[in-house]
Amino acid sequence: MLFKIGDRAVYPGQGVAEITAIESKEIAGNTEILYMLRVVNTNRKIMIPVSKVGSVGLRKVIGNSEVERIYRVLKERTSGGANVTWNRRYRGYVEKINTGSIFDVAEVMRDLSVLKYTKALSFGERKMLDQARTLLIKELSVARAQEEDDVAVELDAIFAEIKPGAAA
Repeated sequence: MLFKIGDRAVYPGQGVAEITAIESKEIAGNTEILYMLRVVNTNRKIMIPVSKVGSVGLRKVIGNSEVERIYRVLKERTSGGANVTWNRRYRGYVEKINTGSIFDVAEVMRDLSVLKYTKALSFGERKMLDQARTLLIKELSVARAQEEDDVAVELDAIFAEIKPGAAA
């Protein structure tokens, strides 16, 4: 098994969760070993068969080398798809969030944070930006053993100096 009770893992689209138990249950006539997860800060409970961990995208929290890469991704300045319709951008962002990759989530936050200074974000894009920001804050705070508020301040500082037309 990849995880043990007390480990923290990342569930795509939900964020950091703690493995609270490993149980054996009968499902459709088959005995399955399940990870019982509790999503941090929401108390949402999730059951994942150990055999499906790879297909659902459950993964370990990133390490220090990945943390530095995340900050580099956030500091890159791209056009962020400014010339694409909002609904096409939105679908692309949903796909990225659902991959479970923290790097994809960082790209979504970066692109939407930059884009909001050049055009108005749709309601869905604003919600997506909030979701990406929340997912990043939660995982980075666990990875760095830092308070979520401190991580939020760092992330906000990365985008504080963006001016209209600053995307390069």
